[in-house]
Amino acid sequence: MSENFSEVRQTIVQLLSHMRDGKEIREYLSRFSGLDQARFAVIKVGGAVIRDDLEALSGSLAFLQSVGLSPIVVHGGGPQLDEALADAGIATERVDGLRVTRETAVPVIRETLTKANLAIVDGVRAAGGQAAAIPTGVFEAELIDEDTLGRVGEPTQIRLDLVAAAARAGQAPILACLGETPDGKLVNVNADSAVRALVQALQPYKVVFLTGTGGLLDAAGEIISSINLATDYEDIFAADWVSGGMQLKIDEIKRLLETLPLSSSVSITKPKALASELFTHAGAGTLVRRGERIFALGSKAELDLERLDGLVVRAFGRPTVPGYWDGLQLDHALVTENYRAAALTTRLAGSIYLDKFAVLDEARGEGLGRAVWQRLIDYAPDLVWRSRTDNPVNGFYFDQCSGAVRQDEWTVFWRGERSMDALQPVLQAAFALPATLEASS
Repeated sequence: MSENFSEVRQTIVQLLSHMRDGKEIREYLSRFSGLDQARFAVIKVGGAVIRDDLEALSGSLAFLQSVGLSPIVVHGGGPQLDEALADAGIATERVDGLRVTRETAVPVIRETLTKANLAIVDGVRAAGGQAAAIPTGVFEAELIDEDTLGRVGEPTQIRLDLVAAAARAGQAPILACLGETPDGKLVNVNADSAVRALVQALQPYKVVFLTGTGGLLDAAGEIISSINLATDYEDIFAADWVSGGMQLKIDEIKRLLETLPLSSSVSITKPKALASELFTHAGAGTLVRRGERIFALGSKAELDLERLDGLVVRAFGRPTVPGYWDGLQLDHALVTENYRAAALTTRLAGSIYLDKFAVLDEARGEGLGRAVWQRLIDYAPDLVWRSRTDNPVNGFYFDQCSGAVRQDEWTVFWRGERSMDALQPVLQAAFALPATLEASS
């Protein structure tokens, strides 16, 4: 067992020790154990990861196998290809983020991606795991535009025989992004396109992109924590700092997510964070989801109160008190189109008061709750709200607030810079409000 595998295992042990009684890890392992292992997860590995972080990648994959899970890995090899083509005297050219692949480049690309494929396989085996090299034979493709791009193909069919055979043998299938036309000619396939086609065929439970940056970067070079394509897609494409390669990646992820259930998402992170991305709702990179539109509404008449009540009951595990909806004096509502997350505000002592912030567990894992929260604080930067002191969401609230005061079973939070004298009226009013949910049984 390699030192890196031991380090990764120790990281996972520490991660699991923070989960309450191991409930979350047992829940995930139970869920995954009922799946065909070929459908557990598809992991896309960038060439920079193979070059710079192979040991962490190998250790993470070996650890997953040690708990009975074998993801499918699809890898690229951008930096390796740039170097190999330069050594061969072939200039690197890209069009709309795709690598132009002339006939003379095909042997170099085949050899380079095969070496990268075997490097991952050898790394996993050195870390104590099992892996199968599958550089070709999975992606059937058609040429996109031979005159412009040369031998670059778009996947049209997935042959899963080799993948299934490896999974049955307990080996992680390692796939290179090399395709073949129906007449047997080798073509270069963009790795993101290969992943999209594979995901469409397999419908896996998890999809993770491993990159050297650990996520998508904004104009300042900082990782974007989440992207809701339903609301963010057009703005991102309009931004002058978004490169063609990033546009291509986001577009491929969008197309990928359109083939999966609404609850699905794509995580973009680093190899060392792979286990937490697979086992938990939390992550350290960029979470991309198809998402839902968020509607801003100003009256109860615009709300589907039956669906909204169902969301509150599912989110809090108990119903509202009798007459709650009749008595609600709504100021503003933010509701996702499928009623999986919502924020309701009222007016209290001259301040905007958050009366309900309800998010389904699955939507929280997708980052939908955070998207609603961001819209909420954009609307009400000086927001006030209260929460029961034992509410497990309070950690998030403390991260978001400017200050908080506790009194008996309630904690009242606020945002914005105000003196305590100025806050007293709304604090007193918030503490005096009656409970809006039935007591726990």
